[in-house]
Amino acid sequence: MSPRPTRLSAGVVVIRETHEGWLYLLLRAYNHWDFPKGMVEPGEEPLAAAIREVREETLIEDLQFAWGNDYTQTNPYSRGKVARYYIATTRTVEVTLPVIEALGRAEHNEFRWVSRADALKLVSPRVSPIIEWADNYLEPQKPLDIDEASA
Repeated sequence: MSPRPTRLSAGVVVIRETHEGWLYLLLRAYNHWDFPKGMVEPGEEPLAAAIREVREETLIEDLQFAWGNDYTQTNPYSRGKVARYYIATTRTVEVTLPVIEALGRAEHNEFRWVSRADALKLVSPRVSPIIEWADNYLEPQKPLDIDEASA
């Protein structure tokens, strides 16, 4: 029996810098909190799909991929689906959850800008490692010690 082909979903860990620190954008669908993401369409590059999904789900268009095209993926879940996440900053504060014509309602019930600690309280165990991964990019660089620099 051959393994079931993987279905790829792509999304973005959308963050914004505030005086209180970095905030993560989470979207709620029913009782599940996650980052904006959706299925990669045939022939579509995963990063392009991730950007499209953010725009469709939140109307955010000013994503800056300050750390390049690095990504991480989840293990397969929900009948072989894998979610790939990139990380990007935005200056957008007001998020819009537009009505999806096919659904007759917004795809998500709520959004929140939350701290890392609050994000970890809201998301499922599948999404927690994504926050840990993204957080590694946000850690401030340790200043180089003078003695290390001359070594």
